[in-house]
Amino acid sequence: MNIKMICLGAMALSMVTGSALAGSSKGTSALDDPAKMKPFYTDSGMKTMVSNDAFARAWKALTPEDQTAMRTACADEVKNANPTNTHPEFCSSVKLIGGS
Repeated sequence: MNIKMICLGAMALSMVTGSALAGSSKGTSALDDPAKMKPFYTDSGMKTMVSNDAFARAWKALTPEDQTAMRTACADEVKNANPTNTHPEFCSSVKLIGGS
């Protein structure tokens, strides 16, 4: 009986852990990193965008890898457009300054 309970517990734990890990990678993107996104907003709640000039300066301060990751995340949002997309203003500003 004890071995059966241990096996069932281990199996349940592996299933929960597997689904938790799978869920943690889904829905996260470069646009969800507050440290990288903060320079583009005027408020702590990240609701109000900075001016176009300040946006361009903040964009140029990013590493090329971060810029690429953000462009890719914006392209994914456009491709999978739905009401849960949370960065439409940011992505349109990225596109204006040369993002594809």
